[in-house]
Amino acid sequence: MSDVAKIDRMLDETLVNLGAMVLRLSDPAITRTTDEHWALAKSVRQYARCADRSLDPRVHRLRDELEKRVEPRLRLVWSQ
Repeated sequence: MSDVAKIDRMLDETLVNLGAMVLRLSDPAITRTTDEHWALAKSVRQYARCADRSLDPRVHRLRDELEKRVEPRLRLVWSQ
């Protein structure tokens, strides 16, 4: 295995570990305030940028899960 491939694999492992940490922080019991949610969304955006360059499917699955967790929850309000 070449040095570049080793570095790439280590970066993917780091991204998987980082994604798991951010996923734990996305739990509503942990991220409660508006500021915490804003910081989480910022972390997810930064993670997604790094994940886009990865070829590891685990990294992409984590990115997708994280992006789903920070999507704004929309409510339907009906008024007559």
